[in-house]
Parts: sequence; structure tokens; C-alpha cells
Amino acid sequence: MSPKTRRVVVTQRFFDAATIAFLEANGCEVIVADLPPGQADGDLAPEALHGLLTGADGWIVGHARVTHDLLAALPDLKVISRRGVGYERIDLEAVRDLGRVACIAAGGNDASVADHAIAMMLALGRRFRESQANMLSGNWSILMGSDLYRKTVGIIGLGRIGRSLVQRLQGFEARILVHGAGRDPDYAAANNIAHVSLSELLAASDYVSLHAPLTPETRFLINAETLARMKPTAYLINTARGGLVDDQALLEALRNGTIAGAGLDTFMSESDPDYRPVSEALLALPNVVATPHAAASSREGLDRTNRVAAMNVVAVLDGETPPAACVVADGRA
Repeated sequence: MSPKTRRVVVTQRFFDAATIAFLEANGCEVIVADLPPGQADGDLAPEALHGLLTGADGWIVGHARVTHDLLAALPDLKVISRRGVGYERIDLEAVRDLGRVACIAAGGNDASVADHAIAMMLALGRRFRESQANMLSGNWSILMGSDLYRKTVGIIGLGRIGRSLVQRLQGFEARILVHGAGRDPDYAAANNIAHVSLSELLAASDYVSLHAPLTPETRFLINAETLARMKPTAYLINTARGGLVDDQALLEALRNGTIAGAGLDTFMSESDPDYRPVSEALLALPNVVATPHAAASSREGLDRTNRVAAMNVVAVLDGETPPAACVVADGRA
């Protein structure tokens, strides 16, 4: 092995050949973990992660927990690069204290997640799931749906994905309400956006789409009280993070007709197995459209996030700094 070769371990599926070639061209030996079918790196015990990562200089990670103990046991590891944009499972204080760098793949999956949110809105409004189930049972009668065209869409969190959603909603001539950080008067005026309180957004929106990070302040932002403020004809879309929504409260609201339906790509049970029965009950409802945290997982979206994650790794291993939007913790002196 050349002395310039750096060892990069990938614990994600669907890591494309072009990105592997990019890493190799930049002096990296690439090891893609052979995970059992149906298993993600978030399912691996710390001991298993340690075995995979011993001697690694860079780690391209999915949903594994990056803890102080794990990092301390991996002295060669210089950079942790998420193929994704959430970082709540990374101990950022430990990254800084131990002199490492943690990055996200900012900008890689914005379009894919925004497309997914639109798809869920259309599927719910036009009652695709219910119609197909009826047809399979021999009932071909028409169910009356509703348009996305000229509806009011509330967006909670106006980051990169939220802005991609705004761009797509222009074609539907939607009225767009926004709640959350990142006010930009020029952007709001150019895109006909109104910044409103959470209560105003919930009361007025036909669709409420979540695009906020999961923090102590946003945990269970959507709960029994906030669901009760929504229209009974409204739909909730969560392509962001499990934990933004109290899934038990959502289940009760859907059963009781408090809201009309939900499009769910993320669930509390992803981080808390005790919620698995609640997730299964949500999946069984006819007015729920669900996917297994797959909003970012288009072929094109994964290729983009793979490349951004790999570019972050190379930058750090070369002693440089990745783009500011990608760096979430930098412990280098």
C-alpha cells in the first residue's frame, strides 16, 4: 500500500462506483461494509462498528450513533462524513474535544426530499392508496379527492429542502406560509411567502410539511395540542425527522378525524423501538401514505449525497476545510 493511501470505510448501502473511483483517485482505499440484508449501520453494536472502523482515516456514515467512546477508541479516524443532512446522532462535543471533523452532505438530497413531499401531498389529496385498495377488492367506484392546486401549504423550517419545496409549489400556484428560523425578506417577497406564527400556519394550511431539524426545542412540535389547531381537512407531511411528531397523538388524531391524513417518511420507532406498535398502527390506516425513511433515496439523490460526503472526506484528509454548509463540528486546532 502506498504511504499516501488513506483508508475510508463506508457503512452505507447504495454507494456508487463513480464515487468510489473519485475516492481512489484521491489516494483513498475504500472499504464498503458488507451489511446483512435489511440491516443499516444504525443497527450495529458499538463493538461491530469498532471492528469495521479500526485503522480508518475517514468514515462515511448513515445513521449509526457516533459517540465519545467510539471516537476515543478510533485514534486514526479524522473525519466523520454523513451521507445525509441530519446529525443528531453525532456527539458534536466529542468530535471537537477529540480533534476530529464531522460533516454533512449539504445540498445533495434537497431535490429528492422535496419531490417526495410533493408526491405525498398528491397521493393523499387524490386518495391513491384508498382507491387502489378499493379496486383490488372489486370496488371501482370513484373516491372524491382534492387538488394541491392553489391550496395553502404551511412549511415548518425553511432550509435547503424547504426552499426546494417552495420552488416546486410555485407550479401549483400554492399559497405558502412559513414558520421557523431563516427569515429573508427578499426571498419571501420574490416567492410570495408569508412568515407567520405556528398557530396561524396550522390553522390556515391545507398541507403542513415538516422540514425542521430535530432539537430539544422541536421534539414533539406536532402533538395533540398542535394537531387540534389544524383543519379537519388538512394533511400532515413528515419527511424530516422522527421525533418532530408525537406519533401516538398523531394516531389518535387520524382515528378521530382531527386531521384528514398523513404522509410519513420518518417515525419515532426508528430511534425508540417501544414505538413500533404505534408505527404499525399508523401504517394500517387507509389515510396514511408511508415510506421507510426513503425520501432522499432516489438514484440521483444518493449519487449526489455520496459525492458530497466523499468530497468532504478528501478535503479533511488533505488538510483543507469542506464548504461551510457541510461542516457541523471541527475540532482541529
